[in-house]
Amino acid sequence: MANLRSERTGLPFVVFISQKDGARHDVRVKVSASAKVRADEMGSYAARPCRHTDGRRLPPHEEKLLEAWIEKNIDVLTRYWDGEIEYTEDALGQIRTL
Repeated sequence: MANLRSERTGLPFVVFISQKDGARHDVRVKVSASAKVRADEMGSYAARPCRHTDGRRLPPHEEKLLEAWIEKNIDVLTRYWDGEIEYTEDALGQIRTL
């Protein structure tokens, strides 16, 4: 799981992206107020469509920002999730700021 800081995403929280790695669900991202966080302090959001799935929930205005960011980056997030983008640094190089 790779953590993306606010400077890379343009969001007021940290976004964590990962590859599928055997998961049975579709593309998801996790979010947190900081990079130093326990798993139970994270929120999980499905990307297609963007919706809260588990853990801590963002305030409504931040959920709208996350949704806009996911829409802007859905191609990269999906290709990274599916393993078409193999390396994290390649995915990070394609992420667009909100």
